Amino acid sequence: MTAEKTKGAPNWRRYRDACGTAQGLDLVGERWTLLVVRELLLGPKRFTDLRGGLPGISSNILADRLETLELSGVVRRRTLPLPAASKVYELTDWGRDLEQVVAAIGRWGVRSPWRSEDDAIGVDGLMVSFRTMFEPEAAGDLDARYEVVLGDQGFGLEVKDGSIRVYRGAPADPDARIETDVDTLAALVYENGDLGEALQVGEVQIEGDRSAVERLMGLFRLPEPAPKPEGSRRG
Repeated sequence: MTAEKTKGAPNWRRYRDACGTAQGLDLVGERWTLLVVRELLLGPKRFTDLRGGLPGISSNILADRLETLELSGVVRRRTLPLPAASKVYELTDWGRDLEQVVAAIGRWGVRSPWRSEDDAIGVDGLMVSFRTMFEPEAAGDLDARYEVVLGDQGFGLEVKDGSIRVYRGAPADPDARIETDVDTLAALVYENGDLGEALQVGEVQIEGDRSAVERLMGLFRLPEPAPKPEGSRRG
């Protein structure tokens, strides 16, 4: 069914279908919208930070998507207290429920047979993937807190009771601090990279419990890709 424009909501196109799937796609089905949501799952961001995390999006499109998400009640704006006083965007309680949607699409989409090794992953994309690809069975009785520093961005990562928590910021009294870059961390976690070699050449710096870091690297697994359709071109 062709989407129709709704009066009073800029760039808000609706399917006019009562099905919950259609109702949801009315709000987050536009290109870039769920990636904007992904960028906010770990905490508030300024417009410039959102733009930096989504290098392929134009400022106009980002502003349009944020406006629609605000109008729909998924995102809100607020001003940080002094001395920062910056305006940031953050998910509402209802908006945070979209984490389940983003995770489900992530688990499904990572099996795409058309994924390219040339595709890059951003900071928030990688950190959100740790929630999505976490394997509770592999964690076992691990109880550890990590500070992960990627460039100028810091995150807390806590594993306990077979669950994982990832957030923007730093945990109190972490068991280990990991400082590296996005590509190196992604290779260590998802491509069986050699932690010892990365430490030796200076691609990673670790403070604290190295064994806890080694355990962390084995808690995530990408599923096998789906088969390509018969007769498709080999990539």
